[in-house]
Amino acid sequence: MDNKLIVELIGYLGSVLVLLSFLMTSVVKLRVVSILGSVVCILYALIIKAYPTLVMNVCLVIINAYFLYQGFRTDKEYDLLTVDVNDPLTLYLLDAYQEDMKKVFPNRTFEYSKAESCFVVFNQKKPVGLTVCSIEGSVLHVKLDYSIPEYRDYSVGKYLYQKLKETGYEKAIYEGSIRNHLKYLEKTGFVNHDGVYEKEL
Repeated sequence: MDNKLIVELIGYLGSVLVLLSFLMTSVVKLRVVSILGSVVCILYALIIKAYPTLVMNVCLVIINAYFLYQGFRTDKEYDLLTVDVNDPLTLYLLDAYQEDMKKVFPNRTFEYSKAESCFVVFNQKKPVGLTVCSIEGSVLHVKLDYSIPEYRDYSVGKYLYQKLKETGYEKAIYEGSIRNHLKYLEKTGFVNHDGVYEKEL
């Protein structure tokens, strides 16, 4: 294969990866793929000696790496608030993030107004997670367990279920949409029992 063609393919690969990153629904995946694309573009820029392109992609790697690090920091200051399903805050979050929820939870059919309680997780006074449940004694029937895109590193869920355990709940049964959500359920400790995902708190 011609060396010139190989160099061009490296440039195209970097560009495709950067463009592909914008299609990611997960911010973490977006930044990882963007970093990979920028690294390939840096290699390409070095080969053809395109220093403005080199500088731009080095800056992009630094920016994405910084925000990726911020997203994985463990010193998040989470707080938990219990609200009614018809509370203005709940209705606002369901409306504000409805398009993203449709992507994360396709085919969801549950009518949330029938739920009994909602838990909103805050980080530094910003709502970052919403969980809608029905309650049966000490058992939570989870209809929706949603985190905003910037906080999909599983830390919101881990914090939530630890706090619910401290509150006195003993078990959580997930009854929401499974598609696109299996990895989250596994990371937060849910176990598949004959198709039903349960977590002992």
